[in-house]
Amino acid sequence: MADWAELRQSWEPRVLSILRIVVGLLFLQHGLNKLFDFPATATHHAYVLFTLVPGLAGTLEVAGGVLIVLGLFARFAALILSGEMAFAYFIAHASHGFFPLQNRGETAVLYCFVFLYLFFAGGGAWSLDRLRAPDAPAGGTARSRALN
Repeated sequence: MADWAELRQSWEPRVLSILRIVVGLLFLQHGLNKLFDFPATATHHAYVLFTLVPGLAGTLEVAGGVLIVLGLFARFAALILSGEMAFAYFIAHASHGFFPLQNRGETAVLYCFVFLYLFFAGGGAWSLDRLRAPDAPAGGTARSRALN
């Protein structure tokens, strides 16, 4: 029978990479929608360059989403995107009620904290950051880093 603790520790950096890639792809579609109306939505606002939304937010979401998916400068991108999501929550959602479910801000809160986690954890084993600096930790616990 497999040693589950060892299996968990060996897969922890890989699952971190899977989380990073999935979150990055989901986040990327928000930016693509803001900039290019892809995927198309009924509530699309036309892109205006010198605005917060969709201008700056769309640009941050596309560029940051691509960096997160690739795991390139993942910590820096995650910190910027975490801040963007915190800003978005307080600007667009918090004024509509206290609870995120009521003010429709649960996605912004979730993205904010996942990106904050990625800032501390890094890109995981399958990231371009890991390829650029192979001696750097892949993320996860100290023991799982030693197993890589």
